[in-house]
Amino acid sequence: MIQGFKDFIMRGNVIDLAVAVVIGAAFTAVVNAIVAALITPLISLVWAADEETGAVGPTVQGLYGPVTFPIGGLVNAVISFLAVALVVYLVFVVPMNHFKERQAAKAGVVEPEEDKLPTEQELLVQIRDLLGKNTAAN
Repeated sequence: MIQGFKDFIMRGNVIDLAVAVVIGAAFTAVVNAIVAALITPLISLVWAADEETGAVGPTVQGLYGPVTFPIGGLVNAVISFLAVALVVYLVFVVPMNHFKERQAAKAGVVEPEEDKLPTEQELLVQIRDLLGKNTAAN
C-alpha cells in the first residue's frame, strides 16, 4: 500500500498539478489586484457605487427604498476569469503544445492524418456509378 502511494505521488502529473495550484493561487492575487485597480474604477464611471455597501451597478426604486443590483462584482469576476484563462492559455498551453510538437518531430513520430470523408457530390457519383454497373449487369 505504501509503495502504491509512493508511485502515485512520484508520477509527473501529480507534481504538475500541485505546481499549477500554487501558481494559480499566486496569479489570482495579481489578477484581482489589477481588476480592483483598473477595471472597477472603469465600471464606476458608468454606474455609481451604492454609498452603504459600495456595490457598483444600476439602482432601481423598490417598494422599501432604492435597490442596487451589484453588477460590478459580476463584471469583475467575469473579467478576472477571462484574464486568468487567457494568460494560462498563452503562457502554459501554447508553449507546451509547441514543445510537444517539437519533441515529436525530433523523435520522428508522425501523427496519422485524419481520414478525409468524401463529399456529398463524391458519394452521389459513386452511387450513380454503382447503379449504372448494376443495370448493365442485368
